[in-house]
Amino acid sequence: MPKHKVVLYNPRSVFFDMPLALLAIGSALDSRRFEVEIIDARLTQNPQQALAAALPGALCLGITVLTGAPLADALEMSRYAKRHFPQVPVIWGGWHPSLFPTGPLVDVPEVDITVQGQGEETFRELTEAFAAGNPVDEIPGMAHRRSGEIVRNAPRPLADMNVFPRVDYDLIDVEAYFAKKGRRQFDYISSTGCFFRCSFCADPFVFQRKYSALSPERMISDLRFFQERYGFTDLNFQDETFFTYRERIAAFAAGLVENGIRTTWAATMRADQGSRLGDEVWQLCKKSGLRRLLIGVESGSQEMMDWLKKDIRMEQVMFCAEKCRSLEIGVIFPFIVGFPGESEASVAATVAMVKQLREMSPDFQTPIFYFKPYPGSAITREMEQQGFRLPQSTEEWAGFDYIGSSGPWVSRAKERFMEAFKFYLRLAFARRGALLAPLQALAKWRLRRGQFALPLEKIIIEKVRPGQRLS
Repeated sequence: MPKHKVVLYNPRSVFFDMPLALLAIGSALDSRRFEVEIIDARLTQNPQQALAAALPGALCLGITVLTGAPLADALEMSRYAKRHFPQVPVIWGGWHPSLFPTGPLVDVPEVDITVQGQGEETFRELTEAFAAGNPVDEIPGMAHRRSGEIVRNAPRPLADMNVFPRVDYDLIDVEAYFAKKGRRQFDYISSTGCFFRCSFCADPFVFQRKYSALSPERMISDLRFFQERYGFTDLNFQDETFFTYRERIAAFAAGLVENGIRTTWAATMRADQGSRLGDEVWQLCKKSGLRRLLIGVESGSQEMMDWLKKDIRMEQVMFCAEKCRSLEIGVIFPFIVGFPGESEASVAATVAMVKQLREMSPDFQTPIFYFKPYPGSAITREMEQQGFRLPQSTEEWAGFDYIGSSGPWVSRAKERFMEAFKFYLRLAFARRGALLAPLQALAKWRLRRGQFALPLEKIIIEKVRPGQRLS
């Protein structure tokens, strides 16, 4: 008996990692009855052509959708698919339909179903219903059209990740991802959701501050298998917060060492988690291959961090920084500026902390982003109450720039100052050799003094090295 074909599409994006969401839902299907094809627009020269080849006879098309540019591509491909293959149901999952369960169904007639939150069980039940010709009215965790009306079914509780089968990375060409990354870096996710309440983040809205994680034993079993099969040398965890449970991390790190899984690895950490980890577990993580952490700081102002409901203290950030410096672990410390109503004192505190961290270690990075109103976050809801007009339709959200623009709530003067600061920060700590040394000395002087007028260094660099990024 022929298998039912399920086509999954990953839209274009500036970010590049393995399509873990699509791998998860594809792996949840019974491989004896379903054939899964994943099309990744970031690797496919002609995505439309790939869809045209894949969709004839397909049971459904599933698309993972992130707000912003990926949403624009999802719209284009959904319309293409529906125009040429009208009988194939189009299903959207991922962050955008989790935040706007019914919006795409209202705005985009080409979308038939949206899936909210954790998608493995919902998508499996949908495909089973399609294959059997059964209705989808009682499947939780989704919204759909019924008799001309848009209906949102009951929400689906967060499931224990350990009940799901091992992810089948053979659904993609792993070597193509290694080649694109430039190293044998393997993306893996070991948990879903987050307990915390950061007011700028959409996670509390989508997962209701619930959390589920694979056991250390399951992780080690998976990773032994994956390393033997794919030969990765670096492991990149895509968890929202990896270090939630100290005992889990200790058992995982010990498992890497005891099972001879030789790899470096990188993960996310909250500063309060790092401050409670203990010297023994820090040392064990380093021994097991920990090379880099991502520790969100967001602001150098404790008052601002409290307003953001980060629930961490500055001394915890500095504790983690000092611990990582001493263990030679790299850290990315992201910051955000441009919150509505942000004071000059808060910006100054952020600038001061960024400089302090960069001076601590050449292995520390401090990217500075402008606040963007993620739909579903507490701050975004507050902004709407204050009269800020956010995108109102799926098309408008598709055109929203989450990467480049600073937003209308950031003054031109603040944006000019921050762009100058970021340029001189990159220049001051660039690893580019002796040719930049005189300019770097001047950049460090500018950072100490806060003097960014007459940017001669920028003019020189753009003349000598046009288009080259300092890093």
